[in-house]
Amino acid sequence: MCLLVLDRPLNKPLGALTSHVCILINFCRVWDGRSWNQMTTALFCYFLLQLYSQLQQKHSVMALGSERATVDPLSQVDSGRIQKLANLSQDSGAMSQQLLYRALVSAKWLSEAIKSQQAGLALKIVDASWYLPKMKRDPKREFEERHIPGAVFFDIDQCSDRTSPYDHMLPKANDFAEYVGKLGVGNDSHVVVYDGSDQGLFSAPRVWWMFRVFGHEAVSLLDGGLKNWQREGNALSSGKTQVAPSEFHASLDKSLVKTYEDVLDNLDSRRFQLVDARAAGRFRGVEPEPRDGIEPGHVPGSTSIPFTDFLTESGFEKTPEQIRTLFQEKKVDLLKPVVATCGSGVTACHVALGAYLCGKPDVAVYDGAWVEWYMRAQPENIISEGKGKTV
Repeated sequence: MCLLVLDRPLNKPLGALTSHVCILINFCRVWDGRSWNQMTTALFCYFLLQLYSQLQQKHSVMALGSERATVDPLSQVDSGRIQKLANLSQDSGAMSQQLLYRALVSAKWLSEAIKSQQAGLALKIVDASWYLPKMKRDPKREFEERHIPGAVFFDIDQCSDRTSPYDHMLPKANDFAEYVGKLGVGNDSHVVVYDGSDQGLFSAPRVWWMFRVFGHEAVSLLDGGLKNWQREGNALSSGKTQVAPSEFHASLDKSLVKTYEDVLDNLDSRRFQLVDARAAGRFRGVEPEPRDGIEPGHVPGSTSIPFTDFLTESGFEKTPEQIRTLFQEKKVDLLKPVVATCGSGVTACHVALGAYLCGKPDVAVYDGAWVEWYMRAQPENIISEGKGKTV
């Protein structure tokens, strides 16, 4: 898969040329030998486009994932903030373009964006800290003690389907819109999410994924989280942040969410690859689950990639090249459908983030995750080296 990130929209002549070439290339792919002139014309136009792109490259193209450095925050929130990826899709066999938002921003970028009054009009910083009960950490209290200036607190448990027997399941679109609107997030906001975990990023990717599920692509993660924000000597605030409510419209993208029934059907159909982000011991069934009444193990046919494997020792996200190698070593094919799971749908979003950084934005998350699977699945569908499940 070839991916290019453009820092500005294509001009009209090039955009028109691209559209025509897409049509011709698609025709070429189904050419049956009866139209030689059309095939040669398509190839000529294709190479002409490549030549034109090379001439434009010095000011319009950056390699995906090559930079963790600072991008001008003023241009980021303006029209240039959405970077275009020209995605030459190998599996579909056709040239297509797709918009992918900048998934990671550095502490330096965010610090400069906060200082910029113009950027601050569109920038919304969200603290999405959440911890397992056995970790005995209170994210709300910690937020009031210290947070990035201007940040608001996003409660993953509060912004959920409160009628579900499972932990922090996705809320309805209207409920999500109401919740984030009260946090001052509008549809024109560039949302930057972080958390205060020791890992650098733990729960923040869940909220990044939630915004995308509800149709908001202008969302990024603070690479390294609060841990590295502090390490680099950036400012902190305390107390509660007062914000003016905003209007937010949400629409659920069902393609990014999988249900118990979807995963159960996949045991036979094998329509997608299931990647589990829990620790390897929990996946194997030899280390305890953090929730009472739930035994460890995994879904039949799933693959283990602990979420920490996507992070460096310092808590930063690994490069796309390193992540791509990780998927390859685990025999996960990014050209085929992938679904992520974990304990309760939080760290699974690290798998979705990792794939996104490799140019694959369509990884879905099994929202009920292992807790739901263990509670509903038959004992033969609980694979474990330990106790497993009995009727």
